[in-house]
Amino acid sequence: MRKTQLLLALAAIGFASSAVATNGYFSHGNGIKAKGMGGAATAMTVDTFGGANNPATMVWVGDRIDFGADLFSPNRESSMTIGGGGPTFTSESDSNFFVVPEFGYNKMLNSNMSLGVSVYGNGGMNTDYPANIPPGGNLLGGPSQLGVDLMQLMIAPTLSYKVNDQHSIGVSPLLAYQRFQGEGLQAFGVNNPGYDNSTGLGLRIGWLGKITEKVSVGAAYASKMKMSKMDKYAGLFAEQGDFDIPSNWNIGIAVQAMPQVTIAFDYQRINYSDVASINNPSANIYTCPGVPATCLGGANGPGFGWSDVDAWKLGAEYQYSKNLTLRAGLNHGDNPISAADVTFNILAPGLIENHITLGFTYVTASGGELTMSYMHAFSNDVTGTHLFAGAGGPNPPAGTTNTIKMHQDAIGIAYGWKM
Repeated sequence: MRKTQLLLALAAIGFASSAVATNGYFSHGNGIKAKGMGGAATAMTVDTFGGANNPATMVWVGDRIDFGADLFSPNRESSMTIGGGGPTFTSESDSNFFVVPEFGYNKMLNSNMSLGVSVYGNGGMNTDYPANIPPGGNLLGGPSQLGVDLMQLMIAPTLSYKVNDQHSIGVSPLLAYQRFQGEGLQAFGVNNPGYDNSTGLGLRIGWLGKITEKVSVGAAYASKMKMSKMDKYAGLFAEQGDFDIPSNWNIGIAVQAMPQVTIAFDYQRINYSDVASINNPSANIYTCPGVPATCLGGANGPGFGWSDVDAWKLGAEYQYSKNLTLRAGLNHGDNPISAADVTFNILAPGLIENHITLGFTYVTASGGELTMSYMHAFSNDVTGTHLFAGAGGPNPPAGTTNTIKMHQDAIGIAYGWKM
């Protein structure tokens, strides 16, 4: 009962505070150890976040528990340059700090089978721009502050099984809860309806193979999660309020290059094209109302125009001493946003490409593991023609452009121990 209450409490905390945007809106890694290695984790067996990375890894972890949190700081800036040599108006998002907790637990049922759970934030988008554009509105023409708040909580119970001494498989039913709020979207017919939420189910499966004593490989696949509709935003998101979670898959290898050094490399594919409200081009709105299906909320309504993302993660782990392990990593992911979709993505500028990470674990006198990580995501920007430039009425004149820009930093801390 105490464990159940603890899990529910951590889930509530995660729901209340997750906000992530690195590889699109997925985190660059899951677990503070993985975050210190650029996110590489598919073939690593170091903590209890297999439900988020590769369920097959959990049976190699043993009886273990992990608690952690990331202090995540995304810095977002958007601007509009009026066509015909007009001025540039810039607005910075006021929401810059978020605490993103994580929790993992694993219990060996016997020498070949384990049952555990991973709790983590799958991703999120949060912006909060003031209404500072003359004569007193926001960058999308509304009269109030502008922004969105998307939070996704994932709970992944995980069963992992050793097929033999070299191979294991695992499965994680995925339980998702998401909450969304949009404000300042009056120009799109959405008058600050407040928070709405949805739930959904999915599945992650994985395999791990210890090819030699020094080489491990792994692979995992997570299905698309069909989420319940958000009725308050049926007139904003395509398909009458759908905002599903896209399928994704990853493969990885870990090599003990030297007795004290392990090198890990992951490739991840995130299929944003699975989800119409994320993938549909914003220009679909041009044929509305002539083609009703392309109006906001329609079956082919405008979305954020995000393309699929390929993420490459490289990490190194160095056993400096009996008590201290050092980590470093690089992460490169595609920018899913094209110039044609910049205007809509003022709300969700998930355009980061390059990350650098550092981390360490210190084993305390009691045998506990104190882990920390640092991530810096380098600034990236995209400029494109304003979606409604030259459309007449209150819209800006022809030649008006929008620019979105972001960089990020995060510091994570975790504590784990073997039970």
